[in-house]
Amino acid sequence: MSLTTEPRTPTATARPGRVWIITPAPRHERFAAALNSDAHVALADIEDSVAAADKQLARDTASRFVDHDTNRTSGGAEPLRGVRINAVTTRDGLADLLALAGWQRRADVVLIPKVEAARDIEIAAAVLDTDTHTPHLWALIETPRALADLPAIVAAPWLGGVVFGSADYAATLGCGLDWNSLLHARTTVVTVAAAAGKPAVDAPYFDLDDLDGLRREAENAKRLGFLGKGAVHPRQAEVLREVFAPSQAEIDHARAVVAAETASGGGITRVDGQMIGTPFFSAAHRLLAEVDGR
Repeated sequence: MSLTTEPRTPTATARPGRVWIITPAPRHERFAAALNSDAHVALADIEDSVAAADKQLARDTASRFVDHDTNRTSGGAEPLRGVRINAVTTRDGLADLLALAGWQRRADVVLIPKVEAARDIEIAAAVLDTDTHTPHLWALIETPRALADLPAIVAAPWLGGVVFGSADYAATLGCGLDWNSLLHARTTVVTVAAAAGKPAVDAPYFDLDDLDGLRREAENAKRLGFLGKGAVHPRQAEVLREVFAPSQAEIDHARAVVAAETASGGGITRVDGQMIGTPFFSAAHRLLAEVDGR
């Protein structure tokens, strides 16, 4: 097996979207709910939610998750299916990669935890990539060392994007799990990823009964520049999809900005009493390109 620095083109043409839901792989009774949720990406977890003695069981059931017949009842497109494996620097992580490489139906997305070097992503690509299948590889950034080396990690040509792991980061640092305590880490993750042209997804909100708190944190994450956010229960996915989808007001404003750009010949102008110029034009074009499918 040779490691390569060549850029990759994932087989799944759809790009991982805004809402990610993760389900413990041994809990097969939860698969249908996760896959029928409003999530864009559905992952079976064989890492933190699985006891050491149950790792092989989790690999087997994760394969069933990826191959599960959803008999889809909700509207919208099928989510991309994937797995959160164990860290590739562990025996379980290496066993996970070998297992995934042998599945009949391959995972669309592989989330790699405890990433602290670009080499972790390269190893996963070397094991999983074939002539007929190339999964989306995303790094879970959840340690201070990962944050310190993030520029090198996001520069890896095999990497599709990053997910912030708040729980492990806060536990390692000994800080709070609240928004203010993790603001520096979140800002660093989203800024460094953007500098490399890579999207970033925010950590889940762990209070299952506080949907108002979920909405507030998701709105903060969106304002900070995150593409989306993780969910740990299907009822969270609907809220997240609503928050991260462009609102009609945002779309209307973007169209007004583009119209003003045309009218001004690309010069400084005004929209709704706000002075706007090139950065505003660029943001409006990006939003409309997404909305209009261009």
